[in-house]
Amino acid sequence: MEFIKSNILLIGLLLGSGIMLLLPSFKKGTGGVPNLGTSEAINLINRNHAVVLDVRSEAEFASGHIVDARHIPLDELAERLGELNKYKDKPILVNCQRGMRSAKACEILRKAEFTQVHNLQGGLDAWILAKLPVVKG
Repeated sequence: MEFIKSNILLIGLLLGSGIMLLLPSFKKGTGGVPNLGTSEAINLINRNHAVVLDVRSEAEFASGHIVDARHIPLDELAERLGELNKYKDKPILVNCQRGMRSAKACEILRKAEFTQVHNLQGGLDAWILAKLPVVKG
């Protein structure tokens, strides 16, 4: 007991550090949707024939997107879910510019009972940083 009283600050620091180290793993897969890095995303596309869904704006999409990506802006996704119904049981890789809007899109898709939804961690920025191909136009 004396040890705890004398070292309460160190114990607090230890607990806080442990929580900070574990925090990213809690965020990964929030809402039941896994966040995939670029190499995992490539495997999903190539091996499982995943549909790539880009939820960025029209201008962002035109400036560069993943090859064969389907484009439905996030603010239109709820109304346009019918366009994706044939992919309800197929893998879908959702991306935006940095990964925030795509996380929201994944939530919408999961609520609509899409079963294999994945978020591209870091979005198109991570894709480009990994020197992976993009199509303009």
